[in-house]
Amino acid sequence: MHQIMVTIQGRRCSPDVGVIRRLLSEHPDWGRSRLSAALCELWDWRAGTGQLKDMACRSLLLRLEQAGAIRLPPRQRKSPNGYRNRSPLWVPHHSEPIACALEELTPLAITRVENASAADRLFRCLLNTYHYLGLRNTVGENMKYLVHSCDGRPVACLLIGWERSARERNLPYLANNTRFLILPWVSVAHLASHVLARIARRIQADWQAKYARSLHCLETFVDVARYRGVCYRAANWQLVGHSTGRSRNDRRHCLCVPTKAIYLYPLSRDCRRRLCDDT
Repeated sequence: MHQIMVTIQGRRCSPDVGVIRRLLSEHPDWGRSRLSAALCELWDWRAGTGQLKDMACRSLLLRLEQAGAIRLPPRQRKSPNGYRNRSPLWVPHHSEPIACALEELTPLAITRVENASAADRLFRCLLNTYHYLGLRNTVGENMKYLVHSCDGRPVACLLIGWERSARERNLPYLANNTRFLILPWVSVAHLASHVLARIARRIQADWQAKYARSLHCLETFVDVARYRGVCYRAANWQLVGHSTGRSRNDRRHCLCVPTKAIYLYPLSRDCRRRLCDDT
């Protein structure tokens, strides 16, 4: 059978389509919710709290149907995620090529983006349009930054935080750099590492102001098939290892995801002790 690859929550996977087709054939009376719950049980696909990863599984089923691999039963009710995860509206923005020395863009204006603001609409439009992983609805604790040049042109976006399920599984004092985008019309040497360094210096205060507690460490995963992580190393992030090419949800060895380089940036001198003490 031809292997089908789909992307779910930013991860590539190759599910066992034969199992899904068998369940659809054996249970023609099942709706989509019953099917996704059965697959989660079968694959032991759960969050750290033990809750079934039902919504992720439903997204997987929709992707497979769009690829022509399966035919799902008709919807019994409207999806509650239709509005929440709809594509952001287009926001006009400068996209003329920028190729110059970093000094010509500085001082950069780094804005902490507030939800439902004009900056948020632009932020969502840029990430959804230009980042290779796109942008889904952000939940849980997160921090969004929009970066402009000194003359007001957008040059970069960062999203730091956790998806809700990941935050529940992981330490509350570590945040993940889930999206970092230098806009595609910008070609400026050292800009990426400069932005990372600026964010690292201010995120502790921003996180404290927003959530009334500190962070001890930042983390990011770099797809080694796409990027070399040069900007992270230049900004003093530490390469601590590589993933094995399996998802954290792959208890049944049925998923396949790209290998990622894992970088950490300590935000306190005794970061390791604090993280161990707080567990």
